[in-house]
Amino acid sequence: MRVDLHNHTTRCNHATGSMEDYVEKAIDLKIDIYGFTDHAPMDFEPEYRMNINDIEQYENEVLFLKEKYKHKINILLGYEVDFMKNQKYMEDKILNSNVDYLIGSVHFLDTWGFDNPAFLKEYENQNIDDIWIKYFNTIEDMAKSNYFNIVGHLDLIKVFKYMPNKDIKSIAYKAMKQIKKSNMTLEINSAGLRKPIKEQYPSKELLELAYELDIDITFSSDAHSVEQIGYKYDKVCTMAKDIGYTRCVSYEKKEKLYHKF
Repeated sequence: MRVDLHNHTTRCNHATGSMEDYVEKAIDLKIDIYGFTDHAPMDFEPEYRMNINDIEQYENEVLFLKEKYKHKINILLGYEVDFMKNQKYMEDKILNSNVDYLIGSVHFLDTWGFDNPAFLKEYENQNIDDIWIKYFNTIEDMAKSNYFNIVGHLDLIKVFKYMPNKDIKSIAYKAMKQIKKSNMTLEINSAGLRKPIKEQYPSKELLELAYELDIDITFSSDAHSVEQIGYKYDKVCTMAKDIGYTRCVSYEKKEKLYHKF
């Protein structure tokens, strides 16, 4: 079973290609379960996300493609939501939406977009260990909120190769314990292999910790173009198997379904 649950559309303003092209590419790659999870509307940095007025059109198009291609692939409907401690930015309409699943991601520490190259210099203004600790504290808060089903790119904070001096497992441990407690799923996201870090999210050592904690996994290419669908799928799948995983998760109406891979 091949599963790819984190993928975008042009409605986020930084992706290319039609949704139908994405579906046809996924079918060509023999992906069995494919999820659209575009960046959810939020009252913060609207240029990087869907407009709230596009929700109905987005959901209707996903459901249209789901029906059209139902004999070839199972298409799921979701959103990737930017978790921010100041919840006034997040849309209740999305957090309580009747979709298959929600991915909770941390792209901001307070209002600093730490994975945006435009704000790279901020790394030089803070202690790197403090940044990592704050990031994983925010991941923990996101998991505690119980709004989300999947943790998006767990260690995204490493994207530009600013690595902590402290042990990464010890920094992440409390957050990962909360992920387990909240019955969330951890995605293995291959997009990191396209970024400066040149490593999937999460790292092998954090995925080993996830296995020790019995945290479920799924797979994601985080595609923003047709060419990125299923990116390095076999590589990350093999890594998961080597660690000991034998099954992955998908969702329907926010209920977990398990698949051997």
